[in-house]
Amino acid sequence: MSRERDEAFMRLAIARARRAGVVDRSGGPFGAVIVRGGEVLADEGNTVTRDRDPTAHAEVNAIRAACRRLGTHELAGATLYASSECCPMCYAAARWARIGKIFYAAAWTDYGDLFDDLDIHADIVRSHPERRLAPERILADEARVVWEEFRLLPGGARY
Repeated sequence: MSRERDEAFMRLAIARARRAGVVDRSGGPFGAVIVRGGEVLADEGNTVTRDRDPTAHAEVNAIRAACRRLGTHELAGATLYASSECCPMCYAAARWARIGKIFYAAAWTDYGDLFDDLDIHADIVRSHPERRLAPERILADEARVVWEEFRLLPGGARY
């Protein structure tokens, strides 16, 4: 795609961010647009406070909408235009969806005084015992039994 086209799609994401955060006040000022083959598959904003759902980030909302629209859980070949740098959750969701490219406008440092993205990222790269939530492994053998059962299922989901 051309730079002009990428910028046009980013402007849609920024407009959606303004609508979500400033006009509708459904959540923070975050917007996301997913495009594949020049077609907008989803155009969503943040709805965390409206939906009382901490996962209702614009990018996740857009991934969900695009997947529903296409009837699949994969968005290979799609591009995500995010009004702001993806938080770790949204980046992971884009990876799981197999999105091919991400463009973003504002960086974590532009709104670090308001949202925890930079802090969460810094926490995630620490070892488990050093993390804020200190993830601790228990009942590993019991969980492995389920994974072994899953491996044996014919046509089991892989993603």
